[in-house]
Amino acid sequence: MQPQMVPSFYNHTDPQDMWYVLIGIPGLEDSHTWISIPICSMYIVAVVGNTFLIFLIMTECNLHEPMYLFLSMLALADVLLSTATAPKMLAIFWFRSMDISFGSCVSQMFFIHFIFVAESAILLAMAFDRYVAICYPLRYTTILTSSVIRKIGISAVIRSFIICFPFIFLVYRLTYCGRNTISHSYCEHMGIARLACDNINVNIIYGLAVALLSTGLDVVFIIVSYTMILLTVFRIPSWAARCKALSTCGSHICVILMFYAPAFFSFFVHRFGGKIIPHHIHILIANLYVVVPPMLNPIIYGVKTKQIQERVLLRFSPISTCC
Repeated sequence: MQPQMVPSFYNHTDPQDMWYVLIGIPGLEDSHTWISIPICSMYIVAVVGNTFLIFLIMTECNLHEPMYLFLSMLALADVLLSTATAPKMLAIFWFRSMDISFGSCVSQMFFIHFIFVAESAILLAMAFDRYVAICYPLRYTTILTSSVIRKIGISAVIRSFIICFPFIFLVYRLTYCGRNTISHSYCEHMGIARLACDNINVNIIYGLAVALLSTGLDVVFIIVSYTMILLTVFRIPSWAARCKALSTCGSHICVILMFYAPAFFSFFVHRFGGKIIPHHIHILIANLYVVVPPMLNPIIYGVKTKQIQERVLLRFSPISTCC
């Protein structure tokens, strides 16, 4: 009896030698060129808009307030998130440059998750800022000092690093057998883990824990903050004062919905709804997620925030006020 040949598929592969193939949007390969046009346009608008917003806040002394300093952090995170994904995505769509080394793929994975968790913390900080401004207006400047804002920003970065750094070890500990095709336009944790030939339960559990105990808790605290804000606002006797208080939160609520809704949709579809939602729809939404919110955030704040509108007009007027 001749011994059975073991397919090369089961041969263990050194991660250092692996190259992955990112196929873009599966099922829509023929439309990659057309899909790339809006994605490229949105990426350019996101980078230009957020960079200008950061420059405006840093150079205009009238915008050196907690709300706008947090907004500059959000804009920086948006630039980094879109830049970590869009260039490679466009290279796949335009030049069919699908190959990526294991190390580069893991690096991209880390930065995507790191920036996402950090941005979630920044949105929570912005919700806290609105809570203090509306519920404790007389103590606003004493609670949110420059030192406190700096510590919040540093804490967001450190927390995100501590949460996301284990992802690197979780994918490096796995044994790979030669499978190297990722049905996505960029690398993320579960996309890499599913290429392994051994048990990935630890990866799944840790991914769920991160989603529920970090960003999930951020969402809970944001909801609590806005519940208390609404309770305070509706105790105000003046309708004009109520509208003014709510208008200061409107732009932030829009940004929160744009950030969390597609993120959690992608997360739960990736784990539980693969047979319900077509795969190409899931990947297309994941691609749009990394460029649409970063593009819209500066537009929303520019349209809904009077102080930013005034600073923009002054910036382009013959005489501007700078620090």
